[in-house]
Amino acid sequence: MKPCGTVTKSTAGLASLGGGLLVVLALSLPAQAAEDQIVIGTASSTGVYHVTGQAFCRLLEGPCHARPSEGSVANLRDIRRGEVPIALAQSDQQYYAVEGREGFADAGPDDTLRALFSVHSEPFTLVVRRESGIQGFDDLEQRAVNIGNPGSGQRATMLQLMSARGWTLDNFALVNELPADQQSLELCHGNIDAMVYTVGHPDLSIRQAVDLCNAAVVGVEGDFVASLVDEAPYYSLAEIPAGLYYDDQPEVQTFGVRATVVASEATDPDQVYTLVAAVFDNFERFTDFHPAYAILEPERMIKDGLSAPLHEGALRYYRERGWIEEASNGEDKDATEEAETNAATD
Repeated sequence: MKPCGTVTKSTAGLASLGGGLLVVLALSLPAQAAEDQIVIGTASSTGVYHVTGQAFCRLLEGPCHARPSEGSVANLRDIRRGEVPIALAQSDQQYYAVEGREGFADAGPDDTLRALFSVHSEPFTLVVRRESGIQGFDDLEQRAVNIGNPGSGQRATMLQLMSARGWTLDNFALVNELPADQQSLELCHGNIDAMVYTVGHPDLSIRQAVDLCNAAVVGVEGDFVASLVDEAPYYSLAEIPAGLYYDDQPEVQTFGVRATVVASEATDPDQVYTLVAAVFDNFERFTDFHPAYAILEPERMIKDGLSAPLHEGALRYYRERGWIEEASNGEDKDATEEAETNAATD
């Protein structure tokens, strides 16, 4: 009988071998999991983009991570640099990235950007402290306003609207650049009079401002808004339903964009196919994740708000479903017709 704690040569060898195997497994399995994992760039952790990314991951039921980010502009830059394979972005920023305009002028046109589909509409939303007396966009002059953090879609849209109005940052008494998950507290603390947000509704950040300090949602209208919408194919007039945030909230008139899902041309087609199939094969389940998805229609999602060509992984799925036909010359009929329509609109 061997004393307690004595290890035989064979036992020690097995322990050493087992330890070696554990080290190998510990090193190899995470690497494999990381390689197979689908990473989706979203935006603020309180916004609908992050909810959307999480919904995708739940539908995939495999290795998937919805990664918070600075927003649409940052996501498109990360896609171009190969730092994230799939991301969400506003339709206007997708257009600018493809064309190499606005925030992407220095980088030039992104010929490698690819579209998967669009999701919900995103009205440009103006939220104010009730005691501020702000009734519309023009009342923001010489007020303290949060325009959004650099890299966010809300900031980019705000700058476009300001340009259409003939304004610069000097038109405000104070300009804050807080991300979406911080702006409602800043509003309720009285440090700003208003905040803007391009987002699907209902939204947690806006709900927080309403619940904490009785904030109000006001319309964004005027000839400058109509001109902006007329000149840009990625903008459209939009409404925020009455009573969505508080009982006496009227229907709010504004404009907006669409949330879109994008990838790089280099993104694995099988990954893209898997994501697209997960959404459309489980479409009713997907639309249950958030009220903003309630009115989505697949036939519109594969066209509306898309400026970049469809990714080959998405095309494979749409062809299998018969939603896009491949012409005899190898081009996709519906995709080609849509591109021609967009070109005529520009």
